[in-house]
Amino acid sequence: MPAAVARLITPRALTLSVLIALAVATRLVIHFIPGVIPYNFTPVEALGLFGGAWFADRRSAFMVPLAAMAVSDLIIGLYPLLPLIYACIAGSVLLGFRLRQRRGVLAIATAAVVSSTGFFVITNFGVWASTGMYPHSLAGLLACYVAGLPFYPATLAGTLLWSAILFGGYALLTRRWPTLAAAAPTR
Repeated sequence: MPAAVARLITPRALTLSVLIALAVATRLVIHFIPGVIPYNFTPVEALGLFGGAWFADRRSAFMVPLAAMAVSDLIIGLYPLLPLIYACIAGSVLLGFRLRQRRGVLAIATAAVVSSTGFFVITNFGVWASTGMYPHSLAGLLACYVAGLPFYPATLAGTLLWSAILFGGYALLTRRWPTLAAAAPTR
């Protein structure tokens, strides 16, 4: 392998590429093979938390989950609430930055719950405010949240499980290949 290619295919670059591919593949399976994986059971929010906690380069922390969304959205299709959804994912990255000091199980689980709940609250508010599907009243807002409730458990469970897989899997990988952790951020 030429030296220039070897510099591009670092353990870190390979890991980031695998994370993007995993998120894209999961979203595509959910969309194109209904019932195999519950709707909203994606790794994207967990990827945002993980990126914020572990990527030394803050731009990469945002780029990885947002790139996964962009690639899969180009295949699945674009929709009006895209900017709001991307903002929620960026919010997950910001929560992940807070995990840089405390990467324990409780801190990660709490961040996953906050991220999933924030996604539910913000995106359902966006549906209520922008689609005209619900009256612009308190009753309409409540109806929108009630209609969105069936999606919340899968979002929460997915974020919790994918967070466990990403953070736990990375901890195991860094034991085997310490170079993965060499550039880990401390703040």
